[in-house]
Amino acid sequence: MRTVKIVAASALVAVALYGCSPRSEAQAPPAPAVTVATPLVQTVQDWDEFTGRFEATQSVEVRARVGGYISGVHFRDGDHVRRGQLLFTLDPRPAQAALASARAQLSQAQAQLTLARSELARAETLLESQAISQAEVDTRRGALQTAEAAIAAANANVRARQLDLEFTRVTAPISGRVSDRRVDPGNLVAGGSSAADVLTTVVSSAPIHFVFDGSEAVLLKYQRQARQGAAPIQVRLQDETGFSRSGTLDFTDNAVDTASGVIRLRAVIPNADGFLKPGMFGQARLAGAGTYEAMLVPDAAIGTDQARRIVYVVAADGSVAPRPVELGPLVDGLRVVRSGLRPTDRVIINGVQRIQAPGMKVQARNGLIQPAAQQNQTPVTRPAPASTATFANSLSGD
Repeated sequence: MRTVKIVAASALVAVALYGCSPRSEAQAPPAPAVTVATPLVQTVQDWDEFTGRFEATQSVEVRARVGGYISGVHFRDGDHVRRGQLLFTLDPRPAQAALASARAQLSQAQAQLTLARSELARAETLLESQAISQAEVDTRRGALQTAEAAIAAANANVRARQLDLEFTRVTAPISGRVSDRRVDPGNLVAGGSSAADVLTTVVSSAPIHFVFDGSEAVLLKYQRQARQGAAPIQVRLQDETGFSRSGTLDFTDNAVDTASGVIRLRAVIPNADGFLKPGMFGQARLAGAGTYEAMLVPDAAIGTDQARRIVYVVAADGSVAPRPVELGPLVDGLRVVRSGLRPTDRVIINGVQRIQAPGMKVQARNGLIQPAAQQNQTPVTRPAPASTATFANSLSGD
């Protein structure tokens, strides 16, 4: 029995000692695996982006300058019309009658002038023989001047009636695309400037303006760049992913809005195909500066430490350290890092969520940073950031 007790006690002591011993290296949790890569270094071009609207370079509301019945419409809704092309005709008969009456009044005034000249000549002859007084001669001279003034008034009335007759033909004041007709033949219109008197509208189609607002900082930057020539601009429509149209910045307003702190800017865009319409929204970008060499990392590799933006780099011994960085715009899914990184730093590009504390060890696997393929990008469905960039050697410009 004594031997049995000794054996049982030895077994209990061995079990206790085993439970208190440190765990073996095989039981320690493995270091998390992450993917690292050095920053991609490429030449990029910064762009400032703006949202704006297209506006016609010329827009005219077509109105009749005289009243009358619409007797004909000489265009189809939406046609492209030339300046001077006939659009509407009004019944010309009232204007023709008024012109005939004015010409008759002119003839009457001419007859009165002829009579006044004869009477003045006769009075001057009689004055020489003292047959009439000087007062009568002055009366005849006044009658002649009145007849001459009546001639001038009659001629002016004839010209006015001729204009009224011409105004019965309503022509296009500019070349461009005409809207639909607001009045059908047979309706009576009154010439005037009210909204009810608009017969149709004509807007120019090529070129077209793109108008947008910029901050005071943008104004200062582009005013300095304008000394080197007109600033190029690229525009895309809301359903496009690439900037397919180009133009130049041709106008800035004369004052900054004190309430909003922005100023109106305008670019002129060629529109030979007439595809762009006034009122459409667009996204424009202007070259913000010259090209430069930049380091880029995936946007997903950027972390936040309170107010700082950081990336995690892995040392040669596998330890992790946060690195504060100053960021720039996005380029094909990659974020420009303006400062805080070296070209040889190994940045964690996959597995950042596994980092629990600075200084921890990780298993680093080498990866590669590449721009996102343009064909794999989805169409833009949200507002773009205020500033973007492109690779300077990109041929497409998208």
